[in-house]
Amino acid sequence: MIRSYFAEKIQKGLSVFAQRRPALNYLSEAKGLMAAEVREGCFAVLAIKGGETKRFIIGLDYLTDPAFLGLLDQAQEEFGFTHKGALAVPCQPQELQNILDARKV
Repeated sequence: MIRSYFAEKIQKGLSVFAQRRPALNYLSEAKGLMAAEVREGCFAVLAIKGGETKRFIIGLDYLTDPAFLGLLDQAQEEFGFTHKGALAVPCQPQELQNILDARKV
């Protein structure tokens, strides 16, 4: 129930943002490098843990994935929702890559 509410809230916020600005360049907060455009229907996520950081561009459909929602719960507990920019999740980049790859199979 809470995860569903949480996913809906993020999805609404991202869809409003996407309508205002269809494509933006984001500055990678971890590396200070200019990253590729985030296309409509996607959002940027930073996987940060143990000094290792990687930026991912993820489709909005992952907001219904139970494994990804678990990372969002962890992010809320560890980071809160007061920062701006790309969404940060507390996991090794390979952990997030495994979640993304699992849906492709």
